[in-house]
Amino acid sequence: MIAPRRFLPSINSLLALEAVERLGTASAAAEDLSLTHSAVSRQLKVLEEQLGVALFVRSGKNLQLTATGATYAQSVRVCLNSLARASLKVKAAGAKASLNLAVLPSFAPYWLGPRLTGFLSTHPGILVNQSTRIKPFDFENEDFDAAIHYGAADWRGAHHRPLLKERIIPVCAPGFAEALPLSPGALLKQPLLHLDSRPGAWEDWFKAHGHDAPQLRGMLFDQFTNMVEASVSGLGVALLPEFLAEQEFQRGRLVSASAGYIDAGGTYFLVWPKTKQASEPLTHFLNWLSRNDTS
Repeated sequence: MIAPRRFLPSINSLLALEAVERLGTASAAAEDLSLTHSAVSRQLKVLEEQLGVALFVRSGKNLQLTATGATYAQSVRVCLNSLARASLKVKAAGAKASLNLAVLPSFAPYWLGPRLTGFLSTHPGILVNQSTRIKPFDFENEDFDAAIHYGAADWRGAHHRPLLKERIIPVCAPGFAEALPLSPGALLKQPLLHLDSRPGAWEDWFKAHGHDAPQLRGMLFDQFTNMVEASVSGLGVALLPEFLAEQEFQRGRLVSASAGYIDAGGTYFLVWPKTKQASEPLTHFLNWLSRNDTS
């Protein structure tokens, strides 16, 4: 159920308000919207009359948003962007059904993407839309069928389907050191690159190889892809998951900096909400995962 129509101004009025707030003047808004100055002014007057609140202070031909008008315009912009995204999604899908996934920035192109070809070849009537999310969110407030989650099966209110256990390896540029691979002890003396979503990863790696490594320091990154580029440039040694390291090994940009892969202790999961029934595209995707070894 939506609000009564008296609370739903016309799109044209909302577009006029948003443009004036963004561009600063009615003249600039008119040019942006391909309208006349008088048409924009008329839309703004209609909006104020419908709401019963002054959104502007008028001085001759000049308009200045009130505090209420500015706050309302910002909310309107959010709604207009949401409507535009929804319209684009419908237009892009056409007659096809959509599977909307929230994905992790490195896992999606390096692991998920290559495997989607198999799914889409058997389900040509489905489009898989992907949006990057790094941290967990509320399924109730974002329109996703499912999401990729790393760590433990601890996303509250969600089903968990394991996809891949993470294994990691230290990597560096081919010319980073004279003698590669390095021993764990020698690696302690090298500049180490860190990922903020994997706190303690290096400490755990050294502990697994019999070394205490308190107070490790080094460059910090928020995404694997940025850390990879830093390592390729010779800025340090990075701990990478197997699916990403193998791609870089094949490209010749990175090599193993020390011992082989070890279990990182985390798992990649497909998660979807318990509060609503799985969509038909998601059901097809889950069935396809069950029939195929995607590890």
